Amino acid sequence: MILSMLIFGTIGVLRRYIPYSSGVIALIRGLAGTVFLLPFCIAKKNAIQKDALKKNFLLLCLSGAFIGVNWILLFEAYKYTSVSVATICYYMAPVFVVLASPIVLHEKLTAKNMLCTVVSVCGMILVSGVIETGISGIKGVCFGIGAALMYAGVIILNKFISGLTASVRTMFQLAAASVAILPYVLITEKNFSFGSDVSVFVMLAVMGILYTGAVYTLYFACVEKLPAQTVALFSYIDPAAAVLCSVFILNEGLTLLSALGVVLVIGAAIVSELDFGRKQTTLSE
Repeated sequence: MILSMLIFGTIGVLRRYIPYSSGVIALIRGLAGTVFLLPFCIAKKNAIQKDALKKNFLLLCLSGAFIGVNWILLFEAYKYTSVSVATICYYMAPVFVVLASPIVLHEKLTAKNMLCTVVSVCGMILVSGVIETGISGIKGVCFGIGAALMYAGVIILNKFISGLTASVRTMFQLAAASVAILPYVLITEKNFSFGSDVSVFVMLAVMGILYTGAVYTLYFACVEKLPAQTVALFSYIDPAAAVLCSVFILNEGLTLLSALGVVLVIGAAIVSELDFGRKQTTLSE
């Protein structure tokens, strides 16, 4: 679990060195992840249940589309702001889930969750830098929040999907994400060319195979064996790793207020999870 979270946390660094649009990268990521997971699903006898697929088809398609849009928005956020700011904005997703759960999931909204939500919002404001620089860098923050909304949608939709193993569910969602992204890429990338830089092809392969297919398989294998609270707490290794990579690898500055915002967002999210005893099905970036 620690390894999978560390891998997720470094995806922003890899994105910075791939000179293609967010749509192209997201499409390749979805296709490569689907192809990687397919043999694992086939190898498991009776893993793919046709009845369950028919029952959950619309939910799989919709959640997959959300995943695709989520990737595009997150990669765009990496372009317009620092990796740390984009990732922390992205981790506002639990806040949106908390706010939507009383209406969509009919779950009780406790005073502690409301307080954590307020603290998270305050932390996000600090992370965005809007207090120090005004709205000049707000575009990346908006993309990050948009990605968080899509991520929250995936979490909520997964609550209604049943009868499928985690690997099969993920494979079909990645396939649906690829289908959803394809029209966007065809419209926006009419003159696209891959070029001949071998290093870029290597990074794309790593993005699709390691950062999508392999790490999702590793992640869900751990989710099945670890307590829910452990999974929830370990998931915050991801933004912590992203912040460290942003500061020490990409040399992106982190002001005192932004650092305080990081602590508020991650701290509030951890506190809100401490009493959660049920297993949560989530998809990382």
